[in-house]
Amino acid sequence: MTRAAIFICLLALLLSACVSKSTFDKQVAEFNSLQGDYNSLQQRYQDLSSQFDQLRDKHAALQSENETTSQRLQACDQDLERARQDLVRLEQVLSDRSAEAGEAMARMRQTIEGLEAEKRELEASLERERIAREARIAKMKNTYDALVGKLEEEIKRGEVTISELQGRLTVNMVERILFDSGKADIKPGGLKVLARVGEILLNVQDKDIMVEGHTDSVPISSRLRDRFPSNWELSSARAASVVHFLQDKAGIPGERLAIVGYGPYRPVADNDTPEGREQNRRIQIVLVPAQGRIVESGN
Repeated sequence: MTRAAIFICLLALLLSACVSKSTFDKQVAEFNSLQGDYNSLQQRYQDLSSQFDQLRDKHAALQSENETTSQRLQACDQDLERARQDLVRLEQVLSDRSAEAGEAMARMRQTIEGLEAEKRELEASLERERIAREARIAKMKNTYDALVGKLEEEIKRGEVTISELQGRLTVNMVERILFDSGKADIKPGGLKVLARVGEILLNVQDKDIMVEGHTDSVPISSRLRDRFPSNWELSSARAASVVHFLQDKAGIPGERLAIVGYGPYRPVADNDTPEGREQNRRIQIVLVPAQGRIVESGN
C-alpha cells in the first residue's frame, strides 16, 4: 500500500467519524511512525534482495567452481588409478628384471668360475709343458753332447757336423765318410762311425729318426744307371743302407726310423764348385718329435 492510499484511507475515516484533533494528531504521528517503519523495511527488503542476488550469484559461481573441482578431482582420481596400475606393472617388470638379472649374474658368475678354472688348468698345463720342454731341451743337450763326444775326431776333420734347431737335432755326415762315389754300400770306416751314433740314438726314446739322403746336381753316370736311374734312387738307397744298419746293428726299432731321398733338390752349398758339391753329397740323421706312436715312460 502506497503512502497516498494510506492518507486517503485516514482522511475517509476522519470524515466518516468525529474525532478530536488530539486523536487525529496521534493517529498522524502513528502513521508517520508506521511510514518510517515501512520505509525502513522497504530499504531493508531492498538490501536483503540485493544481498540475496549477490549470494545467488556467489552460489552459482561456487556451484560452477564445485563442478569444475569435482571434474578435476575425478580426473585426478583417474590419473592416480592409472599411476597405481603403472606402479604395479613397473614393480612387476622390475621384479622380473631383477630375477633375470639375478639369473644372468649367476650364469656370469658360473662362467667366470669356469674361466678361472680353465685359466688355472691352462697355467698348470703351461707349467707342465715348460717343465717337459726344459727336460726335452736338457735331454737333447745331453744327446748333443754325447754325439759331439763320440764323433769328436770326425767333427774336427769336417766330416761330421751336429746342429740343434727348434727341437730338431741333426747329424750331418759327408759322403766320403760313409760311401764311395756312386755306391750305396757303407764303407767299414763309416760303419764304425754309425755304430757310435746308433749307440747314442738307441737311448733317445722320445724322438723319431729320419735318415735323409742328398746328392749333388751331377747326373748319374751311364755305367750306374742300371742300378740308380737318377740321383733320387741313389740318395734313397744310401738312406736305406743307413736305416738298415741302425735297425739291424744298433738295435733301433723300425717304427722309430724313416727313409727320405731328396736327391739334388735340397743343396746346402753351390753345386758349381767342387767344395760345394762335396757338401751337398751327404747323409743327414735328424731327430724329430715322435709322431703317431706311444712312447713308453721311463725309457
